[in-house]
Amino acid sequence: MANQPSLPSLQRNDIRSQTTPAATQRVLGVKPVINFEKVTKLYPAQPKKPALKDITLEIYPGEFIFLVGHSGSGKSTFIRLINREIIVSNGKLTVAGEDLTRMRNWRVPYLRRNIGCVFQDFKLLPNKTAFQNVAFALEVIGKSRHIIRTQVPEVLRLVGLEDKQDKYPDQLSGGEQQRVSIARAIVNRPPLLICDEPTGNLDPQTSLGIMRLLDRINRTGTTILVATHDREMVDSMRKRVVALENGYLVRDQDKGVYGIDA
Repeated sequence: MANQPSLPSLQRNDIRSQTTPAATQRVLGVKPVINFEKVTKLYPAQPKKPALKDITLEIYPGEFIFLVGHSGSGKSTFIRLINREIIVSNGKLTVAGEDLTRMRNWRVPYLRRNIGCVFQDFKLLPNKTAFQNVAFALEVIGKSRHIIRTQVPEVLRLVGLEDKQDKYPDQLSGGEQQRVSIARAIVNRPPLLICDEPTGNLDPQTSLGIMRLLDRINRTGTTILVATHDREMVDSMRKRVVALENGYLVRDQDKGVYGIDA
């Protein structure tokens, strides 16, 4: 679109990680943005079957990570722990420099200002326009009208919806609704973006557009974690892949592939 910022043109087979590998960042002494240290999570309903078991994993600033695994493998628990919706049973989890195992509840909203979230079902407010949905994320944290008037059009332009800002969700396609969801998630410029099955309700071509957008956002320095079942997309993008199976971390592969039977 004419007013969209100039960004690299991407083809499905040339989307590649441009961040420094985790091993190199570790050697350089860079602190991880997410750090699981022997984390186990148990739910009371299944005390003998951990949802996650002894997970040790570091995710560094600027990485793009795919989180893959069968339904029930532990992906949702993994994401909920990072967002501090639930608390680890054993081990230590640090996110954005905060020890979540010791975090007091009043600190949680401040943690979440550093985490943008994108969902499969968009979670847009139906009675608000695209502009208002994105602006709402700034209003709830007390940003001024000047900041809202400046940042919301800017982020809608980034996601290619500058001409749709007055449309309501039911006037937008599925792909456009997801772009609004992404705009809302990044309007506060969080260092970390978590996407839970962001293309799960979209057709392949629309899914490709969403993943191109996420890749562009990643190139600005945002750390991105995407939980997905989209084998073709994971295989074509060749980012770092973290695989879970029955609560265990079974694979952590740089420039990886999906690699798990559907």
